Amino acid sequence: MADRQGGKVAGDAGTKQDKPSAEEGKGTPEKVAAEAAEAKAAEGTETTATKAAPKKKAAPRKPKTPKAEATAAEETGVGKEEAEAAEKAPSGQKKAPAAKTRARDKAEAKAAAKPAAEQPAAGQRVLVRANAKYVRTSARKARLVCDHIRGKSVDEAFAILAHTPRHVAEDWRKLLQSAVANAEHNHELLGDDLRIHTVQADEGPTLKRFRPRAMGRATKIRKRTSHLTITLTPKD
Repeated sequence: MADRQGGKVAGDAGTKQDKPSAEEGKGTPEKVAAEAAEAKAAEGTETTATKAAPKKKAAPRKPKTPKAEATAAEETGVGKEEAEAAEKAPSGQKKAPAAKTRARDKAEAKAAAKPAAEQPAAGQRVLVRANAKYVRTSARKARLVCDHIRGKSVDEAFAILAHTPRHVAEDWRKLLQSAVANAEHNHELLGDDLRIHTVQADEGPTLKRFRPRAMGRATKIRKRTSHLTITLTPKD
């Protein structure tokens, strides 16, 4: 009995020793007070730093109206002043878009300045030119015809070309008609008052071809082309 009681008492004592007390993990009172003081000092430091930091002022917002107006002007091509002027137009009058109005004004100014630029200076001879390129004839054959009409009036040149028995004469006749049309349309001249100032035929590119011959041979074929030019001027 004594052993059993003694063993029971010893077992109870060991059990009580195994259970930690509620104050073991907290440490000594001095240590707890020191930790609390450190935490309080850290909070004070953070508060002082927060107060000392200057507050950044918010940047003023830019008004959105100019930017919106600029974007609208870029998209539509119409400025604010032009839009206000169009709104102030009479109700019965049709409002034309500003972009079309500017384009029309530029075209009118260009058309008004064009005749002044084309007018020759005082004492300068008016020359009207027409070109025909890559005509399917050789320059040598074209020169045989153009030598007959050099220096002639337009009427005489048409008559000579009409009675010339060469194929290239038709090309020269069409080119002379084009030169007369240029003079009448661009310079307001009459065809009857014009004469041929210069006429020339220059060589163009040559087309290379081949023709089969006897015994498996081949010979070259050169298809010549030429560039024709006629310049007209008023009669003296």
